[in-house]
Amino acid sequence: MTSFIQKNFDWLSKERELWDNGFRFIAGVDEAGRGPLAGPVVAAAVIIEPGNDLPGIRDSKKMSEIQRHEAYQFIMNNSLAIAVCAASVGVIDRMNILKATMYAMRRTVMRLKLPVDYVLIDGNRYPDGLEIPGETIVRGDGCCRSIAAASIIAKVIRDRLMRRLDQFYPQYKWAKNKGYGTPEHLHGIREFGPTVHHRFSFSPIRQINLNFEND
Repeated sequence: MTSFIQKNFDWLSKERELWDNGFRFIAGVDEAGRGPLAGPVVAAAVIIEPGNDLPGIRDSKKMSEIQRHEAYQFIMNNSLAIAVCAASVGVIDRMNILKATMYAMRRTVMRLKLPVDYVLIDGNRYPDGLEIPGETIVRGDGCCRSIAAASIIAKVIRDRLMRRLDQFYPQYKWAKNKGYGTPEHLHGIREFGPTVHHRFSFSPIRQINLNFEND
């Protein structure tokens, strides 16, 4: 894998602290897709081998698509356990995006095939009902290796889902915009109306749908 190592920074400082205190199976958790107007929100959880630095893994948002795909395969081949969970647009519209994200994060941790000792969550909210010791780390994908690994897994999986949906709905350009509210995406919604994969609880979709129905 191409190396993207950030020098003079210990990406495993939090994990090392926990390993030194007797925690072995530490799950880093992150999500992808909170902001788009279409598609699910995807959460991923990654447990890395104690002491395995996973060199080159960093915040998925700061990597190119090619780099993310290289990193994705590297993580898949070098982690102890990985799990993914998606909250559908139906869940998002019913719960709201924050609760749906927390739901997906909790579910993905519970799907891990190892007994999780501690959870590191990207952000400032810890999922309700996740009865495992843990903590939140704001911008954790930029400083914590296991969270960064989870950010890559979640991003790659969600991008693949949106490219697959693009094959059936090419007019929205999801393969390119991944469901975000780009001008070309908004143009497609105004011209063809929203689909079952759009988030009707999001105000841009509500407004466009109202205008579309009244035309």
